[in-house]
Amino acid sequence: MSSQIPVKQIDPATDASSNKKNSETVELYASRKKIYVKSVQGLFQRIRFFSLWALMGMYFLFCWIQVGGEPLILFDLPAREFHLFGTTFYPKDFILLSGMLIIAAFGLFFITTLFGRVWCGYTCPQTVWTFIFMWVEEKVEGTRNKRMKLDKSPNSREKVVKKSIKHAIWLGIAFATGLTFVGYFYPVRELAIDLFTLQANGWAYFWVGFFTVATYSNAGWLREQVCLYMCPYARFQSVMFDEDTRVVSYDFNRGEPRGGRKKSASKEELGLGDCIDCGQCVQVCPTGIDIRDGLQYECINCALCIDACDEIMDKMNYPRGLIRYTTEHALEGKPSKLLRPRTFGYGAALMLMIGALVFTLVSRVPIELEALRDRGALFQMNGRGMIENSYTLKIQNMTEVPQTYNLSVSGLESARILSDTRFQLGSGENLSLPTVVEVNPESITDSNNDIIFTIMAEDNGDLRAETESRFIGPRR
Repeated sequence: MSSQIPVKQIDPATDASSNKKNSETVELYASRKKIYVKSVQGLFQRIRFFSLWALMGMYFLFCWIQVGGEPLILFDLPAREFHLFGTTFYPKDFILLSGMLIIAAFGLFFITTLFGRVWCGYTCPQTVWTFIFMWVEEKVEGTRNKRMKLDKSPNSREKVVKKSIKHAIWLGIAFATGLTFVGYFYPVRELAIDLFTLQANGWAYFWVGFFTVATYSNAGWLREQVCLYMCPYARFQSVMFDEDTRVVSYDFNRGEPRGGRKKSASKEELGLGDCIDCGQCVQVCPTGIDIRDGLQYECINCALCIDACDEIMDKMNYPRGLIRYTTEHALEGKPSKLLRPRTFGYGAALMLMIGALVFTLVSRVPIELEALRDRGALFQMNGRGMIENSYTLKIQNMTEVPQTYNLSVSGLESARILSDTRFQLGSGENLSLPTVVEVNPESITDSNNDIIFTIMAEDNGDLRAETESRFIGPRR
């Protein structure tokens, strides 16, 4: 059985003229249009107000607070000490930092499967500083309409003054942000004095300036561009979404067909839905999208459109919730599930990592002991006929106070340390201790024997560490 493909004869001349007539120029790059965000009040805006100011307060205050003479949080890179909430960590504890980062990642995944990008809308640093900068802009330049009118107006004394005040405040906030960030790596009390007295080193000025410029640019100028084009989270979030993820959504079935009407008009008689097409949800959106177009990667779940829409619904005497946190299944009239296999998977991984981190922290002993055997000689006989091996012990006191330690050795019956076994170490101090161990030849049954060095604090029996090494003797 044969088949034929229909063929149409094309006249090149006719086709070219037709294409030229119907062709249109499409711009592959569209210049950015500035978004003027309208201020709105409501439940979710109040929640954000408290979350943002709480986060800002912690950020700006934690580096100034001291516990026992040490900063509450300080990453002292030159000293290789990391002070976190009264506990000092060292490079060997980096596994704990890895665990914390993994927990943060799985926590973000877990929350995203349940509630979408609530991290972006309420706690992301970009959101925090952007909303602060927008708040300053509104206080200085006025409401959305006034800001639009001011930008379109020609340069005048009033415009220059307002713009100058706004940018001066922005730069002040950005400088405080940069100073505070560097203050988590350089004692902030010293940094503040050294900066203004020109005593700080060049790197301190560079990093304070870098984060000042970055904050001023990201929160003042780029704003939604960071969320749309620079943040990877916006791109891979869809992998964690499903039909039961609770996100900000427009109820299409209830709102359509949309259209304007008087408050006294009957929507049933007009054949309209609840949406009056006022555009308030678009005017308050910090990324400039229309939530009525459906789920979009630009949406950061800030819920400003919910507050704006609820305000309009109240004025029209319509039920709230035309725009709300809901799921795709719920919008389709299907039951929604809060807990699904995906959430169980992320939740189980999260709980496992938290348990492992807590166990590691609880079982962590703030003392380090390492034994390095002298490779220059296998063994030697002393004047008493004993066999000696030489070692170098590396000891570090990782507690917050000085400690007195006692050193002992075990593993061979007659093993004895010839050097001093009692010594004191200050907080964070390292000690390289040459040590000689002697053993009676009669106690040795093999040429290669296990021995264990143990170090213990005098005032705290729980503060102890041990390490294994080898004792070499003559062949039998």
